[in-house]
Amino acid sequence: MTLAVMACQRAPVEKAFQYSSDAPSRTGLTALQDGVLLGNEVGAVVRLDREGRPVWTARLGREVAVAPALAGDSVVVGTVVGEVACLSLQDGKERWRLGGEPPVLTPPVVDDAGHTVFLVAPDGAVRALAVDSGQARWKRPAPAPAKSLEPQPSVAPALRAAPVLVEGVLVVPLGTGLWALDAESGEPRWSQPVTEVVGLDSERDTVFVATRPGRVLALSVKDGSTRWEQRFADGVTGPPARALGALWLGAGPSSLVGLSTAEGREVARVELPTPLVGRVQVGLEDLLLVPTSGHAGNLVALKAPGWTTAFTVRADTPLRTRPVVRGPLVFVLGLDGRVLAWRLRVPPPA
Repeated sequence: MTLAVMACQRAPVEKAFQYSSDAPSRTGLTALQDGVLLGNEVGAVVRLDREGRPVWTARLGREVAVAPALAGDSVVVGTVVGEVACLSLQDGKERWRLGGEPPVLTPPVVDDAGHTVFLVAPDGAVRALAVDSGQARWKRPAPAPAKSLEPQPSVAPALRAAPVLVEGVLVVPLGTGLWALDAESGEPRWSQPVTEVVGLDSERDTVFVATRPGRVLALSVKDGSTRWEQRFADGVTGPPARALGALWLGAGPSSLVGLSTAEGREVARVELPTPLVGRVQVGLEDLLLVPTSGHAGNLVALKAPGWTTAFTVRADTPLRTRPVVRGPLVFVLGLDGRVLAWRLRVPPPA
């Protein structure tokens, strides 16, 4: 691995470790108190500790394309051929497995209690499963397209943005629009004709939605009404993420944009070496960590409040998912399946 550090300060980061999962991965990392989880294209699910040592590896046999979901002391994970398994967080042993299910191409979402996991099928059907048994609590078929929408083209299934669960409402981005379901019953609450969703985030009673053509909206969780809307002529490249008092997202061709969560006005813009297609993260309280998708795999650290570059580290593999921060440690997952970690150094007082 090449590690290039560019900064005007003395060595603000140092390499902690690198770990290879032995296959490419697009899942991103699931944060644990003492490490991370990931899956890869050969169906391995790996738990790593803070030092990069594998705690356990479970082998499901087919590609895990989206991040495993943490549910209390369990891990729920699905494969591209439609198997869903529940593993013990402690040792990776299988607690139950369902076969013959739809391919898992949308990240599972777990309720706050860790009792229910929500899965979205490629056709838009939604299932709520009991974490302890895998039994279905409810199933909701795919909604019919709104009359105002153009027919959707027939395309091969692809990864979709994850739903968000806010105040008992599951907001699900589908090809036909944005749908909100009651988390307890699966009954529809509201819908909006918002398509090509890149990602969602939420804050209290608001859902933030970014679309590839360039629309960014703040919607009421209660009824789906629009609180504000922003548009970007060059489109949106990466999903929204709240951090350090703003809503951050990638805008074309290769900009990082910060918006006011209350009004949607632009409060910051930073040009990046390559487009942002993942989410930003906060490190050491006032650093904004930005993964970039080019072959160099630059992780750019911007310092609040001026958003000047504090340092850049290079992974030599595209970074397309959100970093995980645990104290001074920053974990990233490269597209080649390597987990890389750096230790941030707190600068001495001025």
